[in-house]
Amino acid sequence: MRIVLLLILGLLAGCQTLPPLPEWQSPEGREHRDLGLIVELQHDAVITPAQLVTKLQAYDGLLVGERHDNPDHHALQLWLLQALAQRRPQGGLLLEMLEPEQQTRVDAARRDLANGRAGADLPKALDWQKGWDWNLYGPLVRHALTQPYPLLHANLGRDEIMSIYRSAPSLHGRASATGAVRDALLAQIEVSHCGMLPASQLPAMLAVQQQRDRRMAEQMVAAPKPAMLLAGAFHVRRDLGVPLHIADLSGERVGVLMLAEVGEKVSATQADYVWYTPAQPEQDHCEQLRHSGN
Repeated sequence: MRIVLLLILGLLAGCQTLPPLPEWQSPEGREHRDLGLIVELQHDAVITPAQLVTKLQAYDGLLVGERHDNPDHHALQLWLLQALAQRRPQGGLLLEMLEPEQQTRVDAARRDLANGRAGADLPKALDWQKGWDWNLYGPLVRHALTQPYPLLHANLGRDEIMSIYRSAPSLHGRASATGAVRDALLAQIEVSHCGMLPASQLPAMLAVQQQRDRRMAEQMVAAPKPAMLLAGAFHVRRDLGVPLHIADLSGERVGVLMLAEVGEKVSATQADYVWYTPAQPEQDHCEQLRHSGN
C-alpha cells in the first residue's frame, strides 16, 4: 500500500504517468515501516518514484546498486530503465554481469532480435554465466536487447582476473587509491569471507575488487550518455567503489541509487538515494562456507 500511495502522490504532483510499479516478490519485511520508501540521502527527505525519476534524469552517469538475489531489485531496475526512457533517450546500459568476451555475442543477439532472427536459447547465445541467475536477469536483458541503445559489458574477463591474482597491477588515483579506501575494502573482504580467507590472499582479492571497480568506471566514462551501470551494491558505493574511480579518471558527475532491503542502513556518504524493498530470507553464508571446507 505504501508504494502505491507514493506513486499516487507523484502523479498528483504533476508528473507524467510512469510505468506501473512492480508487485513486491521477496517474502521478508512486508510490514516494515520503511517498505517502499525512497530517500534523498543528502537532505534525509522522502520522495516519490516520480520525483526520483525527475532527479535521476539529470545525471549523465547513473550507478544502481543491487543485491544480486533479490528479485525486487531486478524488477525495479527494469521499471527505472523504462521510466527514464520516457523522459530522455538512454545512451547505454552497462552490466557487471557481462564480461568483455561476451560483447560480440551481445551485439549479435541485438542484431538478430532487430531482424526477427532471435534464437530460442538466449542465455546460450549470450554465453550467460551460470553464477548470475537468468530467471532474475533475463527480463531486463531481453528488454535492453530490443532497445536502440547498446548493452555493454562492465566487468573484467576471467583471464584478466587470473592475471591480477598472479601479479596485481598498481592502482593510481587520488580518490580510489588511498589507505583509508584500501583498509575499508580489506575489512569488507575479510568479513564477507567469514574470516576464513588466508591473510596471504587478501592483497590479491583487494586488487581484483579495485580493478573491477576501475574497469566499471572506465566503461562508464567511455559509454554513450546518459549511461546506467547495474552492479552489486558494494561496487557502486560513493565512498569505496566505482564513483571514486570515475572521479580519478574524468571527474564526471554521477548519481548513485542504492536498492536496499528494509532493515539495512545506507548513508549519504555511500549513495545519493536509497529505495527500500522487501528482503530475501537470511542465509548463514559463513556456516555454508564452513561446511564446504570440511
